[in-house]
Amino acid sequence: MKVGILGAGNIATKMAQTLTMMTTAKAAAVASRDYGRAKAFADKYGVPKAYGSYEELFQDPEVNLVYIATPHSHHYEQMMAALNHGKHILCEKAFTANAVQAKEVLDLGEKKKLLVAEAIWTRYMPMRKVMDEVLAQGLIGKAHILTANLGYPVHAVERLARPELAGGALLDMGVYPINFALMTFGGDIKRIDSTVVKYHTGVDAQSSITFTYGDDRMAILYCSMLSRSDRLGVVSGEKGYIEFRNINNCEGIHVYNTEDERIASYETPRQLTGFEYQIESCSKAIEAGSIECPEMPHSEILKVMGIMDQLRKDWGLQYPCE
Repeated sequence: MKVGILGAGNIATKMAQTLTMMTTAKAAAVASRDYGRAKAFADKYGVPKAYGSYEELFQDPEVNLVYIATPHSHHYEQMMAALNHGKHILCEKAFTANAVQAKEVLDLGEKKKLLVAEAIWTRYMPMRKVMDEVLAQGLIGKAHILTANLGYPVHAVERLARPELAGGALLDMGVYPINFALMTFGGDIKRIDSTVVKYHTGVDAQSSITFTYGDDRMAILYCSMLSRSDRLGVVSGEKGYIEFRNINNCEGIHVYNTEDERIASYETPRQLTGFEYQIESCSKAIEAGSIECPEMPHSEILKVMGIMDQLRKDWGLQYPCE
C-alpha cells in the first residue's frame, strides 16, 4: 500500500519514520503548502515525491491512502477533497472540529465506498486487547470506577493555543482519556459533568470530566496543556485494581489486589513506533473492501465527537471554523 502524507510536522514525521520500517506499506508522496518544506521532508525520509499543494497529492494516481496530519480545523475540508478524488483516508485525531463535520465526511466515504479511518493509535495497539482480556479474567472482580488522564505543558504550541486552529487540550489530549473510558467501560453514559479552565486565547487549557454510566459505574478523566501528568489509567474493582501505564502509548499493565500486592503483569510487545498498527488495519480493511476499521468504527468516531461537542457547548467554546 502506498501512502500519501498530508503535512510535514512532528506527527507526519513519526508516520514517515514508521513507513520506512514497514514492508507492507510505503510513503509515496508528501504534501505541504510550502514546497521547500515538503522537499526537505521527502529527502530526509526517502519519500519519492514532494508536492507544494495538497491538491497535487490528491491527484497522484499512485497514492492509495492519504494520511492527514494537519491541524484539526483543516481535517474536514481535506478529507472531503481526498474522498472526492477517490482516496482512502486515515486522519489524525481529533477527527474533525465537531460531529456535524464528522458525519458529513463519513457519509461521503460511504457514498464513495472508500475507507475513512481515524488515527487514534491507542485503539489499534495490541495492549488495548490485552486490557480487555485482563478485565474478562475477573482478577479485580466487578469494576466500578476508572480514572485516566493526559497532560503535557504544550500551551505555547501554536496549533494548540489558537482557536482558529480548533486548539485547546480537549481535541488534542482529552480524546485519549475519553477513548480509554469508552474502550474500557463502553458508551452507555447516563450523565456527563465537567469543569474547565480556559487559556487566555479562549481555548480550553485543562478540564476534568466525569462520566456516570447507566449501571452507576464512573469514569473520572482530566486533560491539560499546562502540566505534565502521570498519564495513568486505573480501573478499580471489588478485588483490586488494574494500572494501565500511559494511556497515550501503553508501557505495561499491572494488576494489584486489595492489599496493593502485584498479582499479574503484562508487558507491551516491541513495536516500530506504534503507528504501524493503524496502517496495517487500514491495509486489511481496504483489501477486504471495508469502509471502516474494526478497531475504531464510524459509530465510535461519532460518539467521541459528540461527547466533545457536548463538553464544548457546556463550556461556551466554539471554534471560528465551525
